[in-house]
Amino acid sequence: MRVVIAEDLVLLRDGLVRMLTAYGFEVVAAVDDGAGLAETLVSVRPDVAVVDVRLPPTFTDEGVRAVIAARRAVPGLPVLILSQYVEQVYARELLSDRAGGIGYLLKDRVGEVREFVDAVRRVAAGGTVMDPEVVAQLLSGGRRAQLAGLTPREREVLAVMAEGRSNAAIAGQMVITEKAVSKHINSIFAKLDLPPSEDDHRRVLAVLTYLGGNDGQA
Repeated sequence: MRVVIAEDLVLLRDGLVRMLTAYGFEVVAAVDDGAGLAETLVSVRPDVAVVDVRLPPTFTDEGVRAVIAARRAVPGLPVLILSQYVEQVYARELLSDRAGGIGYLLKDRVGEVREFVDAVRRVAAGGTVMDPEVVAQLLSGGRRAQLAGLTPREREVLAVMAEGRSNAAIAGQMVITEKAVSKHINSIFAKLDLPPSEDDHRRVLAVLTYLGGNDGQA
């Protein structure tokens, strides 16, 4: 699996290279700034890219802007974004194209090696991976009136679902049956006026986009 890494901190960049290489990935490029990153992603078309939100020269939004530009040129280009802090605007903007193959994790998660590698693989496969803290802030900043109709259990299911978990994983984490999870999810979509879908990643994108202030249509 071919990977492009964009991270300005040399220790973290080198650590990511060594980690992913050890788990069987081929790092085809490891860059330290945002200059030409979008062009690199489009030309190389990696199986997945791991990109810091803030890169030189201005350390504002070079990374995420490059990702958005690259995904416009190559819809669904798999990218896992890393950020020091939760930046809701960027998370929502990345989700707005609803193409899948996107992740947003805080840098602290890199230390959880197996979970991080699993996240990279899930994004490469077209999935959606969201940091629990990002999910929490998106939910708290979303459309409160629509969420008010959800039961506490449905909110809990929604929060776990929004991390990109399958029904089986949700059931395991919440210690309930998959049938109960499916029932909760159908109820959530009905209350949020979102059509149910068998595509786990599309439903996550639809829910998060809706909660982030978009039109809520899948």
